[in-house]
Amino acid sequence: MDYFTIEIGGSAIACFRSENDEDAKHFFEAEDFREDLTILESQGKPVWDGVTAITLRKATSEEASEVEHAYEFDDDPSRTIDDEFVVFLIPISDMDDEDETEA
Repeated sequence: MDYFTIEIGGSAIACFRSENDEDAKHFFEAEDFREDLTILESQGKPVWDGVTAITLRKATSEEASEVEHAYEFDDDPSRTIDDEFVVFLIPISDMDDEDETEA
């Protein structure tokens, strides 16, 4: 397994594990994932505006450690280490969650 980092506008925002470069690229280019990045917020703004450059690269050892740490503390007993698992490297909130709490 290799670790990959997604950058938006040159800033690392998320890290994940993948079997190989091709699988990582497939996940990175998935429309559902990219849509999620426009729904999730960091510090009151969408993580991705849908326009700013978004890139994929090999993760640094520190970024890979964040993923390993998250696996260790994941409380979903049905999840295995082979499941898709994205670790955000920035604070995240979901705009939909905020809408529900305001209602």
